[in-house]
Amino acid sequence: MRSVSRVAALIAVLGLILAGCAGPTRPPKGGGTGGVATDFRHLPGWQEDDVAAALPALWNTCSIYLTKPPGTRLNYNGIDGPVEDWQPICDAAHRLTAQDEAQARRFFETWFTPVALTGFDGGQYGRFTGYFAPELNGSRVRGGAFQTPLYRTPSRAADRGRSRAEIARGVLDGRGYEIVWVDDPIDAFFLEIQGSGKVRLTDGSVIGLKFDGQNGRRYKAVGRVLVDAGIATLDEMSMGYIRNWMLANPDRAQWLMNQNPSYVYFREKPAEDVIGAHDVPLTPGRSLAVDKDYISLGTPVWLDIEDDPTVPNRTLRRLVLAQDIGGAIRGPIRGDLYWGEGHEAGALSSAMNAEGRAYMLVPRATLGLTTPGS
Repeated sequence: MRSVSRVAALIAVLGLILAGCAGPTRPPKGGGTGGVATDFRHLPGWQEDDVAAALPALWNTCSIYLTKPPGTRLNYNGIDGPVEDWQPICDAAHRLTAQDEAQARRFFETWFTPVALTGFDGGQYGRFTGYFAPELNGSRVRGGAFQTPLYRTPSRAADRGRSRAEIARGVLDGRGYEIVWVDDPIDAFFLEIQGSGKVRLTDGSVIGLKFDGQNGRRYKAVGRVLVDAGIATLDEMSMGYIRNWMLANPDRAQWLMNQNPSYVYFREKPAEDVIGAHDVPLTPGRSLAVDKDYISLGTPVWLDIEDDPTVPNRTLRRLVLAQDIGGAIRGPIRGDLYWGEGHEAGALSSAMNAEGRAYMLVPRATLGLTTPGS
């Protein structure tokens, strides 16, 4: 495994706390550096994963791709291809069963070619974290303990661009943007980290919320603020530390949150499934949040990450689908793995924070390679 310096490890932890790691200057939207095509035999750990477990996520992606209008272009970190390349792939995928691992492996090896993701500087290592779907307590009307609003994306550009501090002071109050009011501003703050979640209302019903955009302000990691102020050390810093510090310092909690001017807006959705930005249900352990400026949603991705939160001292190697986005996920080699709902998923997501490599599985037809029946 690649060695990580103490400073680099700290930067990664701070990235987990609310956003991705800062990197070299970001290329224009839609850009990318492509990557190096390889062979499945050279994918680290390709034979170790039950790739059939990724089929439900793939089928969900096909449900979207097969409805795309002809001519829709997909971006694989600068490699451009038509959505039509997916038609025969999805036809073949729907003939598979989730119980046949050998069949699934042959399918991926037949229809795709692995392409190593490369960063802005040509490097192949990036930062990978985890997220989950929390549940908050809320009300459709403001009152009592329910004083913290969660907003939909404002219709007016001037309202959308307000800073977190301005929003906390109530600049958007009464404009009709409120979805619900929740009983804990700290939970609301951390909901932005996860990007989606659920809110249990006072009548017992549950609604879903998903990431719908940001205010356009530059992100600043609040963990970095605590370290720079001498409040926490590098080794102490974690998401749990930040939460506990806010609880112990309620008079300064909002001050700390305001140090990150970036603010997330949500949209309401049914609570039955956790729906990602790809508009399909997320599959725990198999759905990845990516920067869609560099990887089109729906792209299969092979992960080779230094630490597996489910098994100590083991590398996490598995096939996932790019099916979500997040305000913290920036750059080609930056991912957030969805672990599901509840406390166990929360523990796994908090424990995941490591360097790793990733490989896109690009349709062979997109690369101009021979495919079955061609």
